[in-house]
Amino acid sequence: MLLTSLFAIVLAFSSPQALAEMQKAKTVVLVHGAFADGSSWNKVIPLLRAEGLQVISVQNPLTSLDDDVAFTKRAIAQAEGPVVLVGHSWGGVVITEAGVDEKVQSLVYVSAFAPSTAQNLHDILHEAHAVQKIPTVPGFSHPQVDKEGFLELSEETVINYFASDLPVEEARLIAIGQGKLHKRTLDQRITKAAWETKPSWFIVSSNDQMIAPDVLRGQAKKIQATTVELPTSHVSMLVKPREVADVILSAAHIK
Repeated sequence: MLLTSLFAIVLAFSSPQALAEMQKAKTVVLVHGAFADGSSWNKVIPLLRAEGLQVISVQNPLTSLDDDVAFTKRAIAQAEGPVVLVGHSWGGVVITEAGVDEKVQSLVYVSAFAPSTAQNLHDILHEAHAVQKIPTVPGFSHPQVDKEGFLELSEETVINYFASDLPVEEARLIAIGQGKLHKRTLDQRITKAAWETKPSWFIVSSNDQMIAPDVLRGQAKKIQATTVELPTSHVSMLVKPREVADVILSAAHIK
C-alpha cells in the first residue's frame, strides 16, 4: 500500500524524464541555511544512516549563492549516486540551483525558500508580503549587519524566534555557532530551478517565526511538492528529527 501511494505521488508531481530515472537513493546531501552550520542535521543523520544511506552534511560559507552552490556541487560530486538533495531555509535556494546535477534524483525543502528560475529572495518576499499581503513574522525583522555586510541574529532572536521550541541552552549554542549570511545573497538570482524537472518534497513548519508559514505553503504549492506540516519552529529537523528523516527517506524511496 505504501509503495503504491509513493508511486501515485511521483506520477502526480514528476516529469516523464524524472520518472524514468527514479530509483533508490544511495546518498543524502544536506545543506544548512543561514544562521546555522552543518550541525543543524546532527539529529537526523543517525536516522538516515540507520537505513543504510550515506550522508554528507555540507558546510557552506554563506558568502554568496555561487560559493554555496560550489560547495554543494562538490559534495554531490563526491557522493555515491543517486542523491537526495535536502535544503533548510536559505539552503532551499542553494539546492534549487545545485539540484540540476544529473546525480540528484529528488529534492527536499525543509522550512525553505524554493525560488523560480531568475528569482531571488527579495522577489519571493515582495510577492508574499507586498502583493499577497501575507503578514510578516518577527524573527528576521532586525538582523544585525556588520561593516562587511554579513547578517547575524542576536542570541535573543535565536532563542525566541529561530529555535523557540528547543531548550534554551540548545538554542544558545545555535546562536553562538551560527553562520553569518552575506546580504548580497538576497539579490542573487537562480539561473535554473531544479524543481522544474525533479520531484520535490516540502516540510512546512507551522509555527515558523523566521519565514511565515503561509509563505512556506505558497512555495510548496508552487513547486507541486509532496508536503508535510510539522508543528515546530524554523528548525524542525532539530525539534522533530524522526519526522524530518521520514520525509527524506520517502524522497530516497526507502519508505
